[in-house]
Formats: sequence, C-alpha cells, structure tokens
Amino acid sequence: MKYGNGYPPADLRNFRQFYLTYPDYEKCYALRSKLSWTRHRAIMRVENERAREYYIKETEKQNWNTQTLERNINSFYYERLLTSKDKEAAIKHSNTLEKQRTEDFIKDPYVFEFLNIPQPINASEKDIESALIENLQHFLLELGKGFSFVGRQYRISTELEHFYIDLVFYNYLLKSFVLIDLKVGKLTHQDIGQMDMYRRLFDDLKKPEGDNPTVGIILCTEKSETVVKYSVINDNNQIFATKYMLYLPSEEELIAEIEREKEKLRLLDKEKE
Repeated sequence: MKYGNGYPPADLRNFRQFYLTYPDYEKCYALRSKLSWTRHRAIMRVENERAREYYIKETEKQNWNTQTLERNINSFYYERLLTSKDKEAAIKHSNTLEKQRTEDFIKDPYVFEFLNIPQPINASEKDIESALIENLQHFLLELGKGFSFVGRQYRISTELEHFYIDLVFYNYLLKSFVLIDLKVGKLTHQDIGQMDMYRRLFDDLKKPEGDNPTVGIILCTEKSETVVKYSVINDNNQIFATKYMLYLPSEEELIAEIEREKEKLRLLDKEKE
C-alpha cells in the first residue's frame, strides 16, 4: 500500500490534533522539522496558545529533551514566569534579542520535586541545600537560562569577619553573579537585610569591572507580603523573595498558587499608580 499498513487510533488522534493545533500549513511544516514528534505531542496538550509558542521556542533554543519539556509543562514553567514583576513582558523579552532583565528570570514558585524529599517535610535548610547540589543538573534546569554553578557556602571576608552564602551562581546572559539564600519557614526582615548586605559585599569585593550588579534571591517556604512590601525588595530590582515547593502539587493547587502571586502583583501595581 502507498501509505503503509495503516495507523492505530491513538496515532490518528495525534495527527488530527497536530493539524488542529497548527492549521497553517507552512508554519506546521517548519515546526515539524525543528522539533521531534514526541516533543510536539507534549506541546499539543497545552491549551494556551502563547504558552505553546513559548515552549516551542524554548525547546528549540535550549535543546530540551522530551523529559525536560514534559517536566516544564507539568510544572507550569511558563505560567510561573508570568509572576515576575512585569508579568507578560518577561515572556516577550525572553523571546527577543533585547537586553535581558533580571526579573525576566525569576519564577514564583520554584518547584524542586526532583529532590524526592518525602512528606511530611521536616528537612532542614542544610538538608535541602545538600540535596540541590546532589541534583545540580535538575536545579540548573529549574533556575532557567544562563546559570552556571560557582560555589556552596561561599565565603566572603572583610577585614574583621567571614560570611558564608548558601549558593552562588553566575548568569552569563545577565552578566552578573546570583546569590541564593535558602530559608525553611516564613520570610523575615532579617533575611532580607542579610541578603542585602551579602549582595553589597559581593559587589564591592567580588564583582568584576563591567559586570552588572549582583542579584540576590531568597528562597523561602512562605512569604510575608507585609515584609516584602515594606522592605528594600519593594524598590530594588536586584533582590527577590520567592517561594519554593519540595513537591509537584496538583494542577489545581499550582494554578491557585500562581494566581495568588499574580493578584498580589496587581495590587502592588495599583498602589504604585
């Protein structure tokens, strides 16, 4: 037979869905040649057209394999980026050659389900830090584009004291160091003050000439919006406080979490108007 011995019903449904998802023939052909069929089958499940476009472009640019792509879709990677300070502008900038902005790289929440920490969760900050280092490849994929690992418990010293930063990365797209502080429990103003000091010290003692200012990210299990609102975070584009989750929640839970963060950002934007 000219077209072979036929296809099973599941394949025919996938072929039909591909056509419905990409009705433009020329675009359809171009897309099919860029990504494998298994990757397209994963992307076709995404209902949001903008999210599909994002996953197509990022899969091609970052060379995500099917497992990584499916993990990012299931953890709502695109939607979590929309909780950055400028929301959809982050996606627009990530798909252009415009200057990369720090806020374009920040997700809220981060999801570390790959650590396989059992529930109920009673891991300490040290335990989580060790688990992230042991799963560094997965951690880097969750952080996003351009990150490379520099050090753990990175020592920075003044004439009188030594300070230790949980995790230090460098992002070649931002051209800046990124400091990460892990916190189990609710964010406090002391946590923010400590990160602000670390970031300033790093700028003075470690930042090479020509690099952009150091970025500080506080990863906590619970944020206090009052603390965020009345701290340096509110007016500083180099310090961020975001939540992290040690398990992949249900779709409903994750969407609700994302919507809560977006609503908080909308309220903050209104107060600034």
